[in-house]
Amino acid sequence: MVDLSTTYMGLPLKHPVVASASPLSESVDGIKRLEDAGAAAIVMFSLFEEQLQHESEAFDHLTTSGTESFAESLTYFPMVEDYHVGPDRYLDLIRRATEACDIPVIASLNGITDRGWTDIARQMQEAGAKGIELNVYYIPADLGMTGREVEDRYVDVLTAVKRSVTVPVAMKLSPFFSAMGDMARRLDTAGADALVLFNRFYQPDFDLEKLEVKSNLNLSASTEMRLPLLWIAVLHGRIRPSLAATTGVHAAEDVVKYLMAGADAVMSTSALLKHGPGFVATLVDGVTAWMERRGYSGVQQMKGSMSQANVADPTAFERANYIKMLESYKSDYVL
Repeated sequence: MVDLSTTYMGLPLKHPVVASASPLSESVDGIKRLEDAGAAAIVMFSLFEEQLQHESEAFDHLTTSGTESFAESLTYFPMVEDYHVGPDRYLDLIRRATEACDIPVIASLNGITDRGWTDIARQMQEAGAKGIELNVYYIPADLGMTGREVEDRYVDVLTAVKRSVTVPVAMKLSPFFSAMGDMARRLDTAGADALVLFNRFYQPDFDLEKLEVKSNLNLSASTEMRLPLLWIAVLHGRIRPSLAATTGVHAAEDVVKYLMAGADAVMSTSALLKHGPGFVATLVDGVTAWMERRGYSGVQQMKGSMSQANVADPTAFERANYIKMLESYKSDYVL
């Protein structure tokens, strides 16, 4: 029998499939359904920074800076009256969920500054969260802001939270850094216990009849896993933090690919929203069957086996592969 166990951000997991932040974790019942379906760990839906700041002097600044955006499977950052749950109820949910579940429950904070996060992070730990995922969902719409200033924002948030808690802290990243490798190293130095690759940025659309900016949600597709697959393969074995894959996980083969790139955990939201919590078992069973057919004894044996450090041609992850793909396409269609 294959050994599916893995370790993510220092937490032992029975297998790599984790339910990432979504509306499915907005209640104890929903969290229990995910555990009963077989999830190895659960990242709770996000508590927004705006929920922590709306009574402070900083609230006006936070709600008017940048552009509209939204995280995980929710819509745009909601107005105060639209929040599903406030900080107190979120902490209570952590307490009840951790008492009801035997698997790790990871809290999620979503925001753009380090103000107010340290206190709530400490309270999340005290409430029983086994880890904290930081989602700095930030679109730098200020044309005067430099790339380094954007990177500093992530590092500052991580540093502040790490000072206030002892549980492991993960940083959920966007793919839009000019030097992803250097950014990963900076977060490693700042103490990140895991990097989650990648956050999906949901761009607004236009309603041409009403002439309004509108939001609509499209669930991910397997084809979207190519970018996180690339960077997990590049980073595996070269930085200390665990690597979690998120985006495009719709089949057992997607989980296998991420593991072979070097992921310690593989997270899914869209597939679970589409098929229900029971799809976790479909993914796990599919991975088990694939490993048995191929003769793998455990996840540790396959993890990172196709990372840049371990493949026969490491240039396949760089410019050489780009040239090969273009040449292949051209030769297929030349008359």
